[in-house]
Amino acid sequence: MRWLLVDRIDEMVVGQSARGAKAFTLSEPFFADHFPGFPVVPGVLLLESMAQLSGKLIGYTVRLERGDWPFPIFTMADRVKFRRFVRPGEVVELHTSFIALREESAAMKVRAKVGGKVVAQAEETFVFNAVPLDDPAERVRVEALERRALRQLWAGLPPEHA
Repeated sequence: MRWLLVDRIDEMVVGQSARGAKAFTLSEPFFADHFPGFPVVPGVLLLESMAQLSGKLIGYTVRLERGDWPFPIFTMADRVKFRRFVRPGEVVELHTSFIALREESAAMKVRAKVGGKVVAQAEETFVFNAVPLDDPAERVRVEALERRALRQLWAGLPPEHA
């Protein structure tokens, strides 16, 4: 199963917010079991979609402000609300914005919309480098992965940051 749950990043404002999208197609493997005859996107995967977009915003912001990739880890969700089911074929617009950015963590406000209406929302907390990347080769590898993912998702990435 492919676990990248963001198809594209449409807008990113460093230190503030990002907007992206994920189209859930009937070919997604989880629809077979969730639920047979009435396929819907599992709520935890909506949370993960929003968290993945948040992780890209956090990583890019910290990279530009502090000089390294923080490798944000999604650790907690609070005030989670699911307002309606998301069905196969729907495109979910993902929104994230900073509540707080600290030395070793970030808090984000996230929303998922379909057709302009909120289908899910939460506050998500991330910690940085939960597993320290002390090996310089590991750090370089993680940074290369993050840069490649950002290039693939965000057509608007400034060339000097690619």
